[in-house]
Amino acid sequence: MTFSEILKNEEINSYIRHGDLVLATLGYTEHSFFHAKKCADVAGYILSELGYSEKEIENAKIAGYIHDIGNAINRHDHAHTGAIMAMSILKGLNFPIDDIAVIVGAIGNHDEETGTAVSSVSAALILADKSDVRRSRVRNTDFASFDKHDRVNYAVTANSLVCDKKEKKITLSLEIDDGICSVMDYFEIFLDRMLMCRRAADFLKTTFSLIINGTRIV
Repeated sequence: MTFSEILKNEEINSYIRHGDLVLATLGYTEHSFFHAKKCADVAGYILSELGYSEKEIENAKIAGYIHDIGNAINRHDHAHTGAIMAMSILKGLNFPIDDIAVIVGAIGNHDEETGTAVSSVSAALILADKSDVRRSRVRNTDFASFDKHDRVNYAVTANSLVCDKKEKKITLSLEIDDGICSVMDYFEIFLDRMLMCRRAADFLKTTFSLIINGTRIV
């Protein structure tokens, strides 16, 4: 079973779809297939650039794609629920147990309230997930009723994450419309996430930098 086959798995895709529907009903930002695939691609890219093994890269991509399936049950504690769901699914697909352990450990530790980097796969997933800040994730079309998360995401007009193997540096660069959200607003909402990214980068023996509107913040 490969990442390409995981992308076509009907059970996994159903949970991603229904998880996003749950969050849409609750008024949360987009957690659709686009977010799932972006997290998979970025997690794989980070480990690939840093010279990790093909197995670790593949496991990071799988973890990135399925990390939010727990939202199909409930947003609260979705990381732990999703890890248990993933364990059951991957066992049914005859994944090697060591790979399952790594993948579910990454999923179970991706939320900033309860998790931290516990493996290379986990660290890559955290960086991929927490760096996905963009205007297109906002579902609310009424600007006047934006909550703080809507405002911060909507303010981000450009986003890029670059991993520099030579410099051992991971850099998240954002362009923010400060007429919608100030840099201070960003930190008020996302400080825990950025600290989590820094710890994840540390785990990978790299440094994490955040650049907003051309200015290094972290």
